[in-house]
Amino acid sequence: MYVSMKNMLQKANTEGYAVMAINCFNIETSRAVIEAAQELRAPIIVNIVQEHMVNHCDSELIAPIVRKLAQRASVEVALNFDHGEELGLIKKAIVDGYSSVMVDASKFDLEGNIKMTREVVCFAEPYGVSVEGEIGCIGGSEGGNFTQEAMLTNPEEAKRFIDETGIDCLAISIGTSHGNYPEGYTPEFRFDRLKEIKQLTQMPLVLHGGSGSGSGNIKKAVACGINKINVGIDFMNANVDSIKKQLSINPNINYWVMMNKVEQDSKKLVKEYIKLSGSSNKSL
Repeated sequence: MYVSMKNMLQKANTEGYAVMAINCFNIETSRAVIEAAQELRAPIIVNIVQEHMVNHCDSELIAPIVRKLAQRASVEVALNFDHGEELGLIKKAIVDGYSSVMVDASKFDLEGNIKMTREVVCFAEPYGVSVEGEIGCIGGSEGGNFTQEAMLTNPEEAKRFIDETGIDCLAISIGTSHGNYPEGYTPEFRFDRLKEIKQLTQMPLVLHGGSGSGSGNIKKAVACGINKINVGIDFMNANVDSIKKQLSINPNINYWVMMNKVEQDSKKLVKEYIKLSGSSNKSL
C-alpha cells in the first residue's frame, strides 16, 4: 500500500512505537527494505536523500518504482524525500509522486525555517503529501563534527514551529549525528530534552542519525516519544559488507547473483531495526 507518512506516524504516536525510515537510492535497496517490512508486517518509509536523488535517481525515475513496489506489498509504504534543502526539488518530488517530504531549512534562522516549511506544507496539501520539518541541527561524524549542546532542539521553538507551519511530524536533535561513529563510540542521548519536547508538542517526533546509536538508546527513545527513526549508513554498510563477503568467497561471482544476495543480506539489518522500533505486526 502506497501511503503518506501522516496516518502511519499518527498511529505510532498513539500506540507508542516508531516506524523505520531507511535511506535507499535504487530499486534493489528499496525492494530489500519493503520486503523486510512485509515479512515482519511492519509499516515502512523509504527515504531518498537529496544528494542521492540529484546524483543518482531523480524523482521522475524513483517515484514510480517505489510506488509500484508499495502497491505490490500489503503493508503501508511511504516514499519520503529526506533532507530536502532546495524548494524547487521538494516541489518537483511532490508533483512526481513522492508521498512525503522532509524540509531541511537548517541553513535559515527560525523565521526563515518557518517560512520555507510553511510554503511546502501549503504546496503539499492538495497532493495529500505529508511534511516533516526540522528544528535544531544534527551534526555529522565526518571530521568530528558531532552534534553539540548548542545544536540541540529548543522545546519552546519546537512548539512554535509546529503551530506556525502545520507539519505532520518533527525531526529533533537530541544528540545523534549523521554518518559512521568511531569504533566503540555510542552517542549520549538527551532523553530529558526529548521528554520535554514530547510533553509540549504531543507530536510524532523523528530521530535522525539512528545508525550506530545502540539498541538501548533506540528502545528508550521510542519509549520517550520517538515515532520515526532514520537509518542510512548502517543499511549502506550492510550492503557493502555483503559484497565484500561474496567477492572474498568467489571473486568471479556473477553480478546478478551477487546483487540478489546483497538484497537478501541487507534485509536482516532492516529487520533488526524494525524489531527495535516496536513496529513489527503494526501494519493495518
